[in-house]
Amino acid sequence: MTPIDYSTPVRTELYPAIEPYARGLLALDERHHMYWEVSGNPHGKAVVFLHGGPGAGASASHRQFFDPEHYRIVIFDQRGSGRSKPLGELRDNTTPHLVADMERLRVHLQIDQWHVFGGSWGSTLAICYAQAHPERCTGLILRGIFLCRPSEIQWFLYELKNIFPEAWEHFAGFIPAEERGDLLKAYYQRLIDPNPAIHLPAAHTWSRYEGACSTLLPSPQTVAYFGDDTVALGLARIEAHYFTHDIFLPPNALLDRVERLHAIPGVIIQGRYDAVCPIITAHDLHRRWPQVKMVIVPDAGHSAWEPAICQQLVAACERFKSIQ
Repeated sequence: MTPIDYSTPVRTELYPAIEPYARGLLALDERHHMYWEVSGNPHGKAVVFLHGGPGAGASASHRQFFDPEHYRIVIFDQRGSGRSKPLGELRDNTTPHLVADMERLRVHLQIDQWHVFGGSWGSTLAICYAQAHPERCTGLILRGIFLCRPSEIQWFLYELKNIFPEAWEHFAGFIPAEERGDLLKAYYQRLIDPNPAIHLPAAHTWSRYEGACSTLLPSPQTVAYFGDDTVALGLARIEAHYFTHDIFLPPNALLDRVERLHAIPGVIIQGRYDAVCPIITAHDLHRRWPQVKMVIVPDAGHSAWEPAICQQLVAACERFKSIQ
């Protein structure tokens, strides 16, 4: 395995916007149909983008991390998310299902191996997929590491108030006082209610809370994006579903199986002041996976669109061009 050169400067600017040359809805079972698209070089190195949440969905701007002359860029919306159908569907929606969906898509597109790029929940899914199918992964580009351990869920639901008290008070204040001892249960009950008058306000409040805490400096654009109906419903409902069920994996499964990643070239890009997925999780992963390159961005929070994180993500994709 050729070592990746981190000493030579590379491009850090996003690539211009492009359109897919292929897209479709892949039938996963009788209920779920998954949106997918491919852009860039049809004969290039395959890279698959994994969006966050779970449930947030992907967007056109995510294509711009990758050199379209070099990469065959695969983007999809995970079950229940974005343009996949039906939106917000929780039945047969688990982490093992999502890993199997990635394999189904890879086979459908006749891809033998690919780089896997994922941030936040996308990093969780990338790690889980790579542990299940290491022979299919030629590289891992990860941001804002999230392992969904109980301490991380507790942080998101309660302890973020130590940094974002105003946002947390709005988030917790949506729930009646007598139910605030278990915010996850209270939100989940509302988010799975079939009545839009009940589930949509809960989804908007949950999603905007996450958006408000995702950047180092206030970003009305980020909060507005998280407030979109499709983003909010997919994100809040599916996040609460996965959090309630411990992402459908045994306790500490991702760290316990980390040795399966040791032979895969990887980089972790982590904002020093990431409040949604605090740096301790990336630090814990790095300790168990010393082969991975850890890049701590000193002036950034959680979002991939933080300027310095965005630059590091593009740079990582540039450096991973050396891996075939």
